[in-house]
Amino acid sequence: MGKPLMRIPYTDPFAHPTIIPSSARTLEGAVAALHSFFTSPVPSGLPTSTVVLSGAGLSVASGLADYRGTNGTYRVNKTYRPIYYNEFLGNHEARKRYWARSFLGWSTLHKAQPNAGHYAVRDLAQLGLVSSVVTQNVDSFHPTADPNTPTVELHGYLRSTVCTSCHEEFPRDSFQNELARLNPIWAAFLRDAIASGALDTEDPQEKRARGIRMNPDGDVDVPDAPYTTFRYPACPRCLSDPPALAGGTRSLVEIDHDGALIPTSTAGILKPAVVMFGESIRSEVKEAAEGAIEGAGRLLVLATSLATYSAWRLAKKARDLAMPIAIVNLGGVRGEDAFFAHLDPRQLGSEGVRVEMSSESLLPALVKELRRSGLRGEGFPSAGAPFDRGDPAVFRDMLS
Repeated sequence: MGKPLMRIPYTDPFAHPTIIPSSARTLEGAVAALHSFFTSPVPSGLPTSTVVLSGAGLSVASGLADYRGTNGTYRVNKTYRPIYYNEFLGNHEARKRYWARSFLGWSTLHKAQPNAGHYAVRDLAQLGLVSSVVTQNVDSFHPTADPNTPTVELHGYLRSTVCTSCHEEFPRDSFQNELARLNPIWAAFLRDAIASGALDTEDPQEKRARGIRMNPDGDVDVPDAPYTTFRYPACPRCLSDPPALAGGTRSLVEIDHDGALIPTSTAGILKPAVVMFGESIRSEVKEAAEGAIEGAGRLLVLATSLATYSAWRLAKKARDLAMPIAIVNLGGVRGEDAFFAHLDPRQLGSEGVRVEMSSESLLPALVKELRRSGLRGEGFPSAGAPFDRGDPAVFRDMLS
């Protein structure tokens, strides 16, 4: 893979946090502190609602790997690094490697479901306490658990692929089927791995014994696998209608006799609809995330170390707006002392909370206590249609 193109931020653990208030060291105390956080008046001039900023730790209970948690990839696999955006765009072999590993990991990611933490965020919204969610996660669990609450997917989503030329999106399920068709030997290997349970075990030692490394975002590394043999399709839209280049000439989109992209092509490269390392977040997504912060009066940070600047700056914006901030995370958080330095040491949660507990255990207990105390939401729409992760027919129709 060569040398990294840039430094991955904060791969070492942060210092352990100071629990705020000190009574929040127990589950009962943490619930009481967050109860005060949600039900106390906000500073004058701020909206009364809360925005949630979530990270990868929230999905660990769903069986997905995270980056910087106790058993995160940066802790247990020191040689791991993700693919970089420019590397993906410019290197055919790097794309082969990426899509082969993604092909192996997609079935595990796709069958995973939201956990109690995601549904507790939904419940907080239904109680009238949470107005929106900004998530760094790409697993679509927030909109799956709660399609009614606005969710900004800051770093994109894995449920789709997107063309780097025409920007058309296609369902990841259909793309997976195309990968299987183009790579029958890999497809057979995947079937055997699923049947053996090799992709389901939660034991890191067993995974290593099987020669498999499970990384975040559906990336499965099998050491010494023949990644160079893997093939992937072209964008069907660009294949049928190659886009024009800057000079007005048509770009070149070529495929082999089976439909796999040929590396001499100058357009039609499909990538996951996520923000890769080194890739910029779209301006409209940035604006939506900032708008979610500005439209709330409190910030609840869940299961993230805020190591990425895109997330940390949102928490800083909340602090600059004098919003009360509560952080629920196992382990330290980037620059967290600055979020709480101004607090009255006698406050019991109304001005800020720092808890070191798992969201999936704490949040349901909080919801239960809020309901017990008589809090009821009002003015929320009834449940809408289930969140659709993508219609496979879209990709199939464009190939026909």
